[in-house]
Amino acid sequence: MTRSANQAPMLAVAAMLLGGAIALRLLVPDAPVWAPALLLLSAIAIGMVAITRYAGSCEAAPPALQRRYTREMLFGMGSYTLLLFVSLLWLREVESPGSRALIALLPVAPIALVLRAMVRFIRGVDELQQRIELEAICIAAALVSFAYMTGGFLQAARVIDVPSSAAMLWVFPLVCGTYGVAKSVVARRYR
Repeated sequence: MTRSANQAPMLAVAAMLLGGAIALRLLVPDAPVWAPALLLLSAIAIGMVAITRYAGSCEAAPPALQRRYTREMLFGMGSYTLLLFVSLLWLREVESPGSRALIALLPVAPIALVLRAMVRFIRGVDELQQRIELEAICIAAALVSFAYMTGGFLQAARVIDVPSSAAMLWVFPLVCGTYGVAKSVVARRYR
């Protein structure tokens, strides 16, 4: 696959998330401010990874594996965006705590599909690419955990005041974004 053919699916996901962020802000003005911000940050991170990742990528996944991964990611992220809209709109109408919990968890299922796609992709690449993926995810998990813990200490000391729901919702996107940056750095070592 050419560089632009590799970039196109990721840029499509980024554009879909960007459109979702804009639509959410316009169509659901009373939605929590974190929701469109989360979609926007995800769009920016995925777009940046798409642009920088293939500039000098050492990723050598078979084309069939890349196509399956792209298909699964597009489906997962598209479903996530759609279910986030549905849950935010539906939560305005429902009062029962049990129903609210189920509705609030609707966007979680597509994220599980995204995680499954990532694991299947990593299992399908060669040992060198697996090593790059492992190092990148270890670095990302360590950096985000360090930042989260630092924020926790500052929160406990009453230096900052971040709502816990916002902090929890940003962990996964931060790990994903940090992973993309770490992967670009780690991959350069193996070129």
